[in-house]
This record gives sequence, C-alpha cells and structure tokens, in this order.
Amino acid sequence: MSAMNAEKLAEVYVKIREARRELAKKDEDLKAQLDVITEQLLEICKDQGATTIRTQHGTISRRANKHYWTSDWDSFFRFIKENDAFSLMQHRINNNNMAQFLEENPNLHPPGLQADINPTIVIVKR
Repeated sequence: MSAMNAEKLAEVYVKIREARRELAKKDEDLKAQLDVITEQLLEICKDQGATTIRTQHGTISRRANKHYWTSDWDSFFRFIKENDAFSLMQHRINNNNMAQFLEENPNLHPPGLQADINPTIVIVKR
C-alpha cells in the first residue's frame, strides 16, 4: 500500500513542480514587461525633472537604489579591520563553503556555529 501512495505522491509532486516552473516562466515574462515600463517611466521623470508624478492609478516615485561591492576583497577586508568597521558586512555564513570547511576540518568547530539540517525529497523524472 505504501508503494502505491509513494507512486501517486511522486506523480502529484512532479505535476506541482512543473506547474510552478510554468508560473515562474510567466512571472519572468511579466517582470521583463515591468522592466520596459520602468525604463519608460524613469525617462519621463528625467524629462520632467520630477521625482514624483501623481496619476489616478498611483504615485510614481523615482528613487535611487544603492548597491555597493568591491573588486579587491583583500584590501577591503584590511580596511574593515583597520577601521573597526565590521558593521559594513552582513552577518551571514556561506553554507556551501562552511559545509566544505567542516568536511575538510572535522576537528575544527567555529565558536557559536549552529546548523539546521532538514531532510528533503528530490524526485528525478524518468
């Protein structure tokens, strides 16, 4: 009986996964359309010298999203350390690198390190 349940559940799982992929594809198309409209709206704001434009459908706001990165990590880390500017970094561990580090160094355990390891299911369609 559990083989039948597993068979049916695998079938439903694959159908749902494929439906989600289709939705994601549609979402990518919609995002591309929004990107085109966004560029046009930015151009309108630029032409009008406006940061906001009121319409009956909503207020258009032109904002500056800032994103920073470095092309020289070694120098950047030295700068962070020298200026005690650790708040410039995000508190996040690279999962793949940590897993590899722990595998290669089974006797080393970084202080305070915690792990949340959950079993999961992967179904490969034949």
